[in-house]
Amino acid sequence: MTAGAVEYVAETYGGDARSSVFLGEIITPTRRLALRWLRGQARRIADALDPYPYVRWAPPGALRRVPAADRDAPGALRGWRASTECQDAALHALAAGEPFAFLTHDATCWYRLAVHPLPGPVPARTGTRSPA
Repeated sequence: MTAGAVEYVAETYGGDARSSVFLGEIITPTRRLALRWLRGQARRIADALDPYPYVRWAPPGALRRVPAADRDAPGALRGWRASTECQDAALHALAAGEPFAFLTHDATCWYRLAVHPLPGPVPARTGTRSPA
């Protein structure tokens, strides 16, 4: 890594009223890669919570539609993933050195997607002498 370079750590968490679960993390050299990873995680979580009714891994009839709820975490995760405006806002925050986080919840659980910059190594000072 070059002096002054920044890496980014992207993390996902989930939980309920009593617990928090670490779902994964990655360290990347760019904010775009960090957000790309988060978009993949948003899709993975949403698909696990709310799979398409005809997925291959589920036996026929195992999944059924449920009435729409006031809060829809899978829908919010899919919406964040697909929103160009949300992605641009996250990129701008990260470019300014600020962390980014997206939090959604439904009646039973919450999910958090986050990215924050990790400062690179401090460049060595040149032209200084140690005291004799």
